Amino acid sequence: MTGRDLGVLLVLCGAIFLEGIDVAMLNVALPSIRADLGLSTGSLQWVMSAYVLGYGGFMLLGGRAADLFGRRRMFTFWLLVFLLFSGLGGFATDGWMLIVARFVTGVAAAFMTPAGLSIITAGFEEGPRRNKALLFYSGTAAGGFSIGLVAGGLLTSVGWRWVFFVPVLLAALILPAALAFVPKSARPDRTGQSFDVLGGVTVTAAIVLLVLGVERASHSGAGATIGTLAAGLALLAAFVAVERRAAEPLVRLGIFRNGPLVRANLAGLLFAAGFFGFQFLVVLYLQELRGWSTLETSFAMLVIGIDAVLSPLLTPKLVDRFGNAKVIFGGLLLAAVAYALFLPVGADWTYPAMFPSLIVLGLAFSLAYGPLTIVATEGVKEEEQGLAGGLLYTFFQFGAALGLSAVTAVNVAATDGTSATSMLDGYRSALWVPVGTALVAVLIGALGLRRVQGSPAPAEARGGAGEGREEVPAPR
Repeated sequence: MTGRDLGVLLVLCGAIFLEGIDVAMLNVALPSIRADLGLSTGSLQWVMSAYVLGYGGFMLLGGRAADLFGRRRMFTFWLLVFLLFSGLGGFATDGWMLIVARFVTGVAAAFMTPAGLSIITAGFEEGPRRNKALLFYSGTAAGGFSIGLVAGGLLTSVGWRWVFFVPVLLAALILPAALAFVPKSARPDRTGQSFDVLGGVTVTAAIVLLVLGVERASHSGAGATIGTLAAGLALLAAFVAVERRAAEPLVRLGIFRNGPLVRANLAGLLFAAGFFGFQFLVVLYLQELRGWSTLETSFAMLVIGIDAVLSPLLTPKLVDRFGNAKVIFGGLLLAAVAYALFLPVGADWTYPAMFPSLIVLGLAFSLAYGPLTIVATEGVKEEEQGLAGGLLYTFFQFGAALGLSAVTAVNVAATDGTSATSMLDGYRSALWVPVGTALVAVLIGALGLRRVQGSPAPAEARGGAGEGREEVPAPR
């Protein structure tokens, strides 16, 4: 890489590091926030879900905006919005204020992240060079999450509001670096092109209603739950209808003819659902049942951050040797194993008993996340790289929101009282959610393996370490 390339990559890695550390620090601080603001488990879940709903709901608009209005412009402007509303979250005095601040911060990330990813995929030619950049990028995101676990514990011991103020300081450093290093590009030609606001509104509303329906299942009547889910599905159908008729759709539906892309997005959704749901449960178990401090919890979960080391060092070698499909399948399978190992959790488990599950999960993340990013953006024309990145992160964040909602619903429904036995029953029941999602993801990953085995030649021989050689119709 040239010095300029390296500077651009470091700036973009700084932004994804910021996103990772922001989520991780908040995850550790949740019990302290609950105690200070008097939030119920359902409301506490929405502090996390508000962010991922804004993130996932507006991601497609964000990806399209990057393609239409310029990637650098979208990246820097929404980084500034992220900075402002992250800081406002630190001043919240009530649950609803924090939830609103987190939602807007998520919306900012929804525009910032696909712009950053598309700067990489458009600026680095497809093949080994781009793969290395993307794996380094994903490893940095993992590093942000890992450091965030420890930083969150340290900061929460001082005061939970600092987990919102520290990202402001980081964003304030990244913003001028982005203006200095990310090159200006020619203004996109938008002649005859429009911004599909109706499509963005319908898909966002659909996501919100679907997650709300899952979350309400544990404490609302069957009629209200079914009605909410039905409304979400109806809006999703409306979104598809809007996209079919739109002159310039938010999502060109023909992109879903790309089989590897579809599998990568579905596997990403399920992987995120299990990963976020599992971590939410582990934090509650350690702090609310076991009475561990935020700092003890942070160090206990730090081992998951092994992916920050393995993603840039080990994963590229595995991808070069075995191809993305096999590496992804291995990561998804290890995730299922990690969650299953935690199923028999007891009220007095020692840390060595928890360690195998946590270390295997870190390995699983290092194998799955980066290669999924590669497959989801491979073979996509340059003017749709923002859309491809937006799709991937939409599926990731939608999966995270569903996973959080589902484990919360099962946990609340299975917990009868405040005794340790009752709380443990709730955690054990909810742990089946990440196990189930991981097993379905493994099945999807197996479909990718079948395609690779049916290919006439290895992926590397055709110019990349892609998933199978599934022929994709030329974009129209």
